[in-house]
Amino acid sequence: MQRRYLGLTATVAALGLSAVLSGCGLVDGGEASGDVTLKLVAADYDLNGGDTTKQYWAGLAKAYEAAHPGVKIDVRIESWDDIDRKVAEMVAADDAPDIAQIGGYADYADAGELYSADELLSIPVQANFLAPLVDAGEMKRIQYGMPFVASTRLLFYNRTLFEKAGITRAPATWAELAADAEKLKDDDVPYPFALPLGPEEAQAESMMWMLSGGAGYTDLTDHYKIDSEQNVHTFEWLKENLVEKDLTGPIAPAKLNRKQAFAAFTRGEVGMLNGHPSLMQEAEKKGVKVGKVALPGVEGKSKASMGVADWIMGFKQNGHRKEIGNFLNFVFSDENVLKFAGDNDLLPVTVSASAAMQESPEHESLREFLKELPDSQLPPVGKTSWAKVSDSVKKNIGKAVAPGHTPSEVLGKIAQDASTAESAE
Repeated sequence: MQRRYLGLTATVAALGLSAVLSGCGLVDGGEASGDVTLKLVAADYDLNGGDTTKQYWAGLAKAYEAAHPGVKIDVRIESWDDIDRKVAEMVAADDAPDIAQIGGYADYADAGELYSADELLSIPVQANFLAPLVDAGEMKRIQYGMPFVASTRLLFYNRTLFEKAGITRAPATWAELAADAEKLKDDDVPYPFALPLGPEEAQAESMMWMLSGGAGYTDLTDHYKIDSEQNVHTFEWLKENLVEKDLTGPIAPAKLNRKQAFAAFTRGEVGMLNGHPSLMQEAEKKGVKVGKVALPGVEGKSKASMGVADWIMGFKQNGHRKEIGNFLNFVFSDENVLKFAGDNDLLPVTVSASAAMQESPEHESLREFLKELPDSQLPPVGKTSWAKVSDSVKKNIGKAVAPGHTPSEVLGKIAQDASTAESAE
């Protein structure tokens, strides 16, 4: 990862990235002739029911069309609840969009329906993606998923509740986290540590803890190793040191969803939880004083934070490779990447835009998230089996810390499901 990052910087400098990122980078040496309409389907990021996402893409399309006569961008915005299904229906009906900005790319790449990134993007633009996001966007060492926006997770804590409980600094190890949770419980905090292992997003919460325990979903050969010794130990620790000591709140982790835990945090009822940038902004609007640090590990900082990305991709069906590539080069200009990420409390996916955000006083609250992203690890989204494995985690992982079950039993069951799904890839 470090070699790629250093090489990337040299490539960017050598090729004059700023000129290419201005939106003038062309694919195959020139622009296609004739009138073309590109169909773009994108997800709605507006959390307040507004039309900020629609306005962003409309402005982008207008600016691009003005500079590229003969090319029209037909934008359609869909909610996150519907977009993956609707794009799948379009593809199944032989009416694929030219560009889709959605949650996953692997199934389409596996079916041969996508252009690879190097078929679309100029070399400097492709080289500018952050290394962990490139890795996550690859299938069989070829990048098909282009990251659109990203996020990382940090440990959030309520500074007011910490002060009342006499806690003077954020925990740096598991032992310190458990000790702080005990103090918060003694001070009648409803959720000393909120542990959402309910089905909404249990796969993400689980991965954060697996990483902090020194492992993850896969091994060094990219095969699932969910019931590894480290992962079993991680969930044994959670069960024995947090759950069985009543430090995780009134709702059992298996039934606590992320949305409930986040809402409780914004109400000032949670001492600590694992959170993302949007939660920080929402909590501070409600008057919660938020502290945030890297996730604690067994004996110090976690080996890696969990990264998350949403993806944009180009479909082959309509044969508009040049036009798609030219438009995406424009999409990934620093100005456009920074605007969308900044407006939505998310992180840029490129080295240059990340550096610009790091230096911006306007985005000071995101700096700790930015610091974690270059060394983060993402879920194995490039495996077509991941959807089934993620579903098994959501359904089962909460049992690992529940009465009547053991972590080794539950993780073993998920590992069997993963092995079956992986063998079918």
